[in-house]
Amino acid sequence: MADDLFRALADPTRRTILDELTEKSGQTLFEICSRLAMKHRLTLSRQGVSQHLAVLEAAGLVETRREGRYKFHDLNTAPLRQISERWLKPAAPAQDPEESTP
Repeated sequence: MADDLFRALADPTRRTILDELTEKSGQTLFEICSRLAMKHRLTLSRQGVSQHLAVLEAAGLVETRREGRYKFHDLNTAPLRQISERWLKPAAPAQDPEESTP
């Protein structure tokens, strides 16, 4: 799972898509393509954006749901929390210098 996650995060376009889903979750492919073109001047085909979304979905960062004929894309931050829990351990409380002197 971690390999897919890091591969997904390695691409700047995919990070931009995640930024857009952070700002507004539940977007259709059309909405994502429009936001990428208008806000970021990224001229990707719908197929190109769809392929990026597939990588993000395989990594667990994007979840999809269908409502009628529309497919909505939602951000899932759980994989990022798993990384932080794995490597970012809570800091140990600082000891009082007077307590550590014999």
